[in-house]
Amino acid sequence: MNDDSKIAAAAFIILCDTLTKKQKRRVKRRYWMTRIFHSRNIYSGSDLLCDLAIENTGQFKNFCRLSSSDFEMILNLIGPKIQKENTNFRLAIPIKERLALVLRFLATGDSYTSLMYTFKISKQSISTIIIEVCKALTEVLKDYIKTPSTAEKWLEISSEFDQQWNFPHCLGAIDGKHVVLQAPVGSGSEYFNYKSFFSIVLFALVDANYNFVFADIGCQGRISDGGVFKNSLLWKKIEDNSLAFPEAAILPGQQKIIPYVILGDDAFALHEHLMKPYAGLHKKGSLERIFNYRLSRARRVVENAFGIASAVFRVLRKPMLLEPNKAALVVLTTLYLHNFLRQSNISRNIYTPRGTVDYEENGKLIQGSWRQEQPPSESFLSVRKVPRKSSNGAQEIRSEIAAYFMNNGSVVWQNDYA
Repeated sequence: MNDDSKIAAAAFIILCDTLTKKQKRRVKRRYWMTRIFHSRNIYSGSDLLCDLAIENTGQFKNFCRLSSSDFEMILNLIGPKIQKENTNFRLAIPIKERLALVLRFLATGDSYTSLMYTFKISKQSISTIIIEVCKALTEVLKDYIKTPSTAEKWLEISSEFDQQWNFPHCLGAIDGKHVVLQAPVGSGSEYFNYKSFFSIVLFALVDANYNFVFADIGCQGRISDGGVFKNSLLWKKIEDNSLAFPEAAILPGQQKIIPYVILGDDAFALHEHLMKPYAGLHKKGSLERIFNYRLSRARRVVENAFGIASAVFRVLRKPMLLEPNKAALVVLTTLYLHNFLRQSNISRNIYTPRGTVDYEENGKLIQGSWRQEQPPSESFLSVRKVPRKSSNGAQEIRSEIAAYFMNNGSVVWQNDYA
């Protein structure tokens, strides 16, 4: 064998040895795991859930804000939507654990770091799981927020307002809240509001039983409450008469035909389908003051609905470190869960136990326990009130309702509290 052949053979042997070592190293280092996730094989978030459910039912309810049976019900609904056959570490996380993680995030507003140590899941996986599960929840619970499509359904809401809150021809109460965000990338001043922070606006219509009937989330924070309403789908449907509102009718003992209305505060413009209080201070016992009392009394349902949701789902009480579209999805998920829990025979008393909402005794207001847990000043704030002109027709409708409250529609305690 000549020298050239020897050199070639040696080079071949060295090359083969090098490639073999590299392949071995790649096989040996197929994946890595940070130290805190090594214990996942011993004790995971699913094990934590099982222990809470078995050892202390109350702890499970506090952890997830619902009963274990409703948890299983939701789990069965979203399971087919988020089930994925993948060996990736994140996607291999059990669906039960993913749902528990999201419910815990909504209930506490904990940072991804806190959730990472509780569930032993990486922050990157947590961010993906939250959006994935929230999308599934809004899909499977979509029927829990449903705007009535027939006059009969609207009349059922009106009847409940009349019976429970002594306000006839009422189809719901509206309000809006700022949901505080970190500054969205490349948004400029689009989400910068009058309080000098970034936010999106949650706008909602609520029925007499504190359930959300309509929700619009995502409008830029710089727009006022009335502006949000004017740009909402609900307003557009009112304008083109596509909501199937009941036909206008005469109040008992009155003579003028008036339409069915929605109740708002000073931020909204008076409209034939939207009533707001009389501006300014008025003499005790006057028509204007009685009307303002009766309207505020009925409109209290929307304040309670927002208050309950933010007291239980504390993610609403903290600035969200999410992009606007993701933050809107998270907020919308809390509203769907609010209605689901309010209508659940099992979880209703967990979500809103006795004394949670405002109630009255002989006309005297007893404040609900949610008012003792007001959100911090930097989150979930009321929107700005802007004076707006109203038409003569809308003012006549308000006067007719006010006259009804002074006559056939009066209640015995109204002069004591108005």
